[in-house]
Amino acid sequence: MTRVITTGNFKGGVGKTTNAVMFSYTLSKMNLKTLLIDFDPQANATDLLLTTKKNVFHKSVHFQESLFDAIKQEDLNRSLIPIKDNLSLLPSFDTLQEYEDFLSANFDDDYTKDHYFDKLLQPVKNAYDFVIIDVPPQLNKFTDSALVASDYVVIILQTQERSLKGAEKYVQHLLQIHDDYNLNVELLGVLPVLQQNGSELDLDVINDAIKSFSSDNLFDTKIKQMARLKRFDRTGITDNPRDINDVKVHRIYQQAVDELIDRIQIMEK
Repeated sequence: MTRVITTGNFKGGVGKTTNAVMFSYTLSKMNLKTLLIDFDPQANATDLLLTTKKNVFHKSVHFQESLFDAIKQEDLNRSLIPIKDNLSLLPSFDTLQEYEDFLSANFDDDYTKDHYFDKLLQPVKNAYDFVIIDVPPQLNKFTDSALVASDYVVIILQTQERSLKGAEKYVQHLLQIHDDYNLNVELLGVLPVLQQNGSELDLDVINDAIKSFSSDNLFDTKIKQMARLKRFDRTGITDNPRDINDVKVHRIYQQAVDELIDRIQIMEK
């Protein structure tokens, strides 16, 4: 059974894309077939995974069609790029900015617009155990299309006030679209990303998040600031068992993904 998960927050720069990519990479290491959909015209997730394929796995990148090209052709398989064992990518490009105009030009009502991407994803997703969708941090058709196509949402919460406000607004919108379309999508949890490890501000924001979302909805795992994550943007995702910084990064994401899977199992019971 395929699980489709969107990572979200209406505040940019909170680590949403980084966590979407690291979730996908970690799931693939667990022999779970995983697809990452870069549904953001900025294409940061695409850049990171293509850099990884080129620099780490030393494989040439064949970028024949972008995600938007495949959407127009109504065949997402045309855009699929294998990155490593068990990990594939639907790559973004700046042409994806035209997605909303494309929907407006071809469909009259919001229901059809918001369900169009889900229709395209149906014949593709069954080849995977997990599909992770990365979206822009705005309320738009990218967000709505991803939520309609998803089973679960993980809110990425950087421990700062604006990120908390963005997370609260995201959950409000999730509840609204859930009711509007009678969706099965559920909030899987809120993943705290510490701005400064263990600072008073971090603790204050986490306590406020508990008041907003309840303690049960916060992941026990917390992603600390790690310079190695920033380095991955330049080098690709390295996974050297003799490099303590690589080991720390992959250890914490293994914990996060283990908890993610546990939460899914609990909800599906």
